[in-house]
Amino acid sequence: MTSLTSDKPRSIIPAIGNVTSALQPLAPVIIRVTTGLLMVPHGAQKLFGAFGGYGLEGTAGWLESIGFAPGFVFALLIGLLEFVGGLMLTVGLLTRPVAAAVLVFMAVAVSTHLPAGYFWNNGGFEMPLMWGLLALTVLIQGGGKFSIDRKIGYEF
Repeated sequence: MTSLTSDKPRSIIPAIGNVTSALQPLAPVIIRVTTGLLMVPHGAQKLFGAFGGYGLEGTAGWLESIGFAPGFVFALLIGLLEFVGGLMLTVGLLTRPVAAAVLVFMAVAVSTHLPAGYFWNNGGFEMPLMWGLLALTVLIQGGGKFSIDRKIGYEF
């Protein structure tokens, strides 16, 4: 008989427990790859004006209008972080330094969006907070088993 105080809870549907146990090793790579891939289009908006973005000049003008000068430098750095850094997270290259940079960027973004409240559809801080927490998770976990960091033998 199983004790009610067992460290591991019993699954209500045992087959689901088997599936989640089998997929557990993939959870960190799913978070890392998804975070990286979803950042890339945001960088493309800032760098190239893709996906309805404003490109470097438009992004620079907006950044200067909210107090980040020189806007062009900030736009370039943010665009590169999102585009190149997103690709680096996807493949797990320099994973922790990139995740740390994203975390710092998102902390600034949260503080910038704080006056608009929580909800993103009103310009609030919801999305930068989520991105920051994802970056923190990747920072803690590192590149993991399925990363270039691991392949080259260095966990940054």
